[in-house]
Amino acid sequence: MATDQQVNHGVDVEQLGEFADYAAENPHEVQLRLGARSTYEGTCAHSLAKIDSYTLGGKTIARETREYTIPYGGWKEVLDAGGWVGATDRTEPIEVALSALASCINVGITINAVANGVDIEHLRTRVGTDCDPSVLFSLRDLGDADAVFENMTAEVEIESPDLDKDQIDEWARRAPVYTLVSLAQDIQLTVNTPAEVTADD
Repeated sequence: MATDQQVNHGVDVEQLGEFADYAAENPHEVQLRLGARSTYEGTCAHSLAKIDSYTLGGKTIARETREYTIPYGGWKEVLDAGGWVGATDRTEPIEVALSALASCINVGITINAVANGVDIEHLRTRVGTDCDPSVLFSLRDLGDADAVFENMTAEVEIESPDLDKDQIDEWARRAPVYTLVSLAQDIQLTVNTPAEVTADD
C-alpha cells in the first residue's frame, strides 16, 4: 500500500533519508568538484564571474541554465575617492562571500532540521566583518594578510517549537562555506602566461 509523501520545507523526507543512507554507503559517489571563473573587464577591479560546470561522483554536469553570471566591482564612494573615472556601484566580492556564508549557514541548519524532524518557522542569518584594505593596496606586507579581517560575526535569528541552541550552533558549523572561511585551506595557486612561440627556421 502506497504511503503519503511527507514533505517538510520543500523536501521529501523519506527520499532525503534514502539519499543520506546511500551517501554513507557510497561516499565516492557523492563527492563534488566545484568551480567558477572570472574575467577582467578592462576597468580596475571590474570582473565578470561565471559559475562553471560541476562534477558529482566523477561525472561532469554542465547545463547552459547553470551559467550564472555576476558582475563584480566595488563601492561607488570608495572608487570615486580612489580616482576611478565614472565609477559605478557594483557587487563587491567580499560582500558576496559574506552573503554566501550567511546562506550556507542557513543550508546547514535547514538540511539537518529536516533530517531530524525539527520544524523551523523563521530563519535569518546575518554575518559581518571589519575589513582593513591595507594589504590589498600594498601598504602592508603580504605576511600581514591574517589581520585583514577582524571581528567576524554570524548572528542566527531563528524561531522553532523545538529550539535547541547548541544543536542549531552545531548545524550552522556543518555548512561547507563556514568550513571554507573558518579553517585554513591549502590553495594551489598557478599563474599561466602565454606560451613562447618559436619561429620556424
